[in-house]
Amino acid sequence: MRVLLDESLPRQLARHLGDHEVITVHTQGWNGKTNGELLRLAEREGFDVVVTADQGIEFQQNLSNAGVGIVVVRATSNRMEQLLPLVGQIVEAIKGVSKGSLVRVGA
Repeated sequence: MRVLLDESLPRQLARHLGDHEVITVHTQGWNGKTNGELLRLAEREGFDVVVTADQGIEFQQNLSNAGVGIVVVRATSNRMEQLLPLVGQIVEAIKGVSKGSLVRVGA
């Protein structure tokens, strides 16, 4: 799976997400893009999944038309100490999410 890690999560998380090809928004030069722009770019560039901590993305976008799956990570903070215990859930969500759908993981 080709995974785009949103700027709302630390870049270090990428190396913990298993065998997936994980690329960060920062690496792509897409910092500051709106959610709509980011989803369109991700689809155009061949990503399968976007992993984000943006809790409002499903209310801001019509996800049924999104050409990527979305995994929303819910944690008490976006610090690695809070995210590492969720890595297994995130990896499973990446495997299971389909294009145009959203899966939440965490608290």
